[in-house]
Amino acid sequence: MGSFIMSSNCIGKEGLIMASSKVAMISQPMSGKTPDEIKFVRDQAVEALTAKGYVVINTFFPSDWEDSKKDELERHGVKNQSIAFLGRAIALMSQCDAVYFCYGWENARGCIIEHDVAQTYGLEILYE
Repeated sequence: MGSFIMSSNCIGKEGLIMASSKVAMISQPMSGKTPDEIKFVRDQAVEALTAKGYVVINTFFPSDWEDSKKDELERHGVKNQSIAFLGRAIALMSQCDAVYFCYGWENARGCIIEHDVAQTYGLEILYE
C-alpha cells in the first residue's frame, strides 16, 4: 500500500492524496465572475485534469465570498482580500506538481503571479 498525504483541499479524494499521485491546482480568472461561473469553468478543468491522472487541489473557496467571511478577514487586519486569497492559493501550490491555467489567465493579475511562481519554481505548466 502506498503512502498518503492528508489535504483538506483535495477535490474528490476525501482528503487523501497518494504520495505518488500527480497533483495539480487550477488557476483561473475570477474577478467580475459569479461563484457559479467560476465553478462551471473549474468543473471542466477538474474533469480534464483527472482524465490525465491528476489529483486536483481545491483553490476556490466560495464561502470566503460571503459578507460574514469578508468581515471576519477585516477583523483580522486583512486590507486586501484579493492578496489574502492569492496567498492561500500560492501556499497550496507547494503541494502541487503542476498548475493548470484556464483561458484568460494572461489577463488576470492573480493568475499572472501564479504563473510566475509556477515557472520560477519548476512546476509543470498546463494550459486549457
